[in-house]
Amino acid sequence: MTTPPLKAMLIPVTPLQQNCTLFWCTQTMRGAFVDPGGDLPVLKRAAAEQGVTIEKLLVTHGHIDHCGQAGVLARDLGVPIEGPHEEDRFWIERLAEDGKRWGMPGESFEPDRWLQDGDQVTVGNLTFDVIHCPGHTPGHVVFHHAPSKLAIVGDVLFQGSIGRTDFPRGNHQELIDAITGKLWPLGGDTAFVPGHGAMSNFAHERRTNPFVADSVLAG
Repeated sequence: MTTPPLKAMLIPVTPLQQNCTLFWCTQTMRGAFVDPGGDLPVLKRAAAEQGVTIEKLLVTHGHIDHCGQAGVLARDLGVPIEGPHEEDRFWIERLAEDGKRWGMPGESFEPDRWLQDGDQVTVGNLTFDVIHCPGHTPGHVVFHHAPSKLAIVGDVLFQGSIGRTDFPRGNHQELIDAITGKLWPLGGDTAFVPGHGAMSNFAHERRTNPFVADSVLAG
């Protein structure tokens, strides 16, 4: 049996149980964390146990449970941060303030690379497409690895739900448009890692999700 090009594991972090994804290129054993929001000793231990060398950090959006400790980890590991889209700069600038509000450590940072719709990010020999999916936050991005039929979607879409849009600069219609116009075309057999909770795939959500199922939106 051939080894898949990509392997991944979910590591829930922070009191909000946010899904930090550790993924790696099986050819090079070089990997990345997506949304390293906190619990850094847990993350470092997971990478060490898998024998993965962290090459960079990726961020889907600027909320504290997703990136409150990204800057600290980047410094610790000496690696760059890529993402989110620059429209989330205002969220990242207030991470310390939000940390006090939520009772978890937060520190603002400047990504080494802000991402745009249509960009690509590489880790080892893997290439991910960047999809800008605003609505939950204005600068939210999704990472899609087409060969693995895997999308890391942050808080855009969940099993049976969608991201909240009642935060500053959230927009419900933009979120629905991003899900139906940008995620559904990736294919129903695409599995996705949400920011919280269990994985699912787009076909299942199109059938059953009470917010974005085809039958709901058709009505």
